[in-house]
Amino acid sequence: MRAITATRFGAPDVLELVELPTPEPKAGEFRIDVEAAGVGWLDALIRSGHGPDVFEVEPPYVPGGAVAGTVTAVGAEVPDGWAGARVIARAGSGYGGGYADTAISAPDAAFRVPDGLDPRTALAVMDDGSTAVALLEWTPVRSGDRVLVAPGAGGLGNLLVQLALAAGAKVVAGVRGPEKAAIARDLGAEAVDYAEPGWPDRVRQLTGGLDVAFDGLGGAVGAAAVDLLVDGGRFSGYGMTSGAEAVIGEADRQRLTVLDMGQLPEFWADNARRVQLVLAEAAAGRLRPVIGRTYPLAEAAAAHEDIEARRFVGKSLLLP
Repeated sequence: MRAITATRFGAPDVLELVELPTPEPKAGEFRIDVEAAGVGWLDALIRSGHGPDVFEVEPPYVPGGAVAGTVTAVGAEVPDGWAGARVIARAGSGYGGGYADTAISAPDAAFRVPDGLDPRTALAVMDDGSTAVALLEWTPVRSGDRVLVAPGAGGLGNLLVQLALAAGAKVVAGVRGPEKAAIARDLGAEAVDYAEPGWPDRVRQLTGGLDVAFDGLGGAVGAAAVDLLVDGGRFSGYGMTSGAEAVIGEADRQRLTVLDMGQLPEFWADNARRVQLVLAEAAAGRLRPVIGRTYPLAEAAAAHEDIEARRFVGKSLLLP
């Protein structure tokens, strides 16, 4: 099979296209002919050698996790009905295995793609959509709330924006550049460029202060979002693509409800329910993930370069 391997930790150029033996499914597993593989910030972080400790990865390895495709071979003990199924799935038994034209998964790590739903759309909502639902369950948004989502035009952010709007909130998307601002406005949100000086003043002008802030950036942007929250507001810090979490002082923790990254593992246990929910919403046309650029499998390094330079919108996909 054709696959991308990370030969060592380092820059995107450590990613190489290679030929590997086609894997055979063991008992309880099935093999997928991959149509698309998700590529995201976490992949780039792990490849650089700075991934979270929970991902125990040693080079050489095949990056990636989420794939879409068709089940073409099943091992013993796999229930009837999976052969030939269109699925989205988590490749392998941990992190890794997605950047390839063939992947191994199992029924408890896979979901059938609903009839009428494009597999790429299903893949775009599997991880990011279920995470967006989890964040909204832990930091609820009510009708009339003033909400900031930053970043608001990425794979997760655009879905958070859509779900918050569906709840009746007034949403401001924090973005970088006119292309991402246009996407946020097309979704129905206001857009503010957080790379511009004085952007918090613009958010305050639009909202009068925030009730909820979803922060996937951390650092200075996250700290500014905290300052924009009114007393009794809710802060959800779910990422640190700036390189550092937002620092929240004790005084702010006293006046706000805060969900930070240390609490995130607690809500993964119910992930399967959330994936089924977002698949149903996507199939009904109520959730429309923004799929930005797609790359041939051989251009995985270019995809990582674009992610690190923030030259991407929505969800990025590799196509074997």
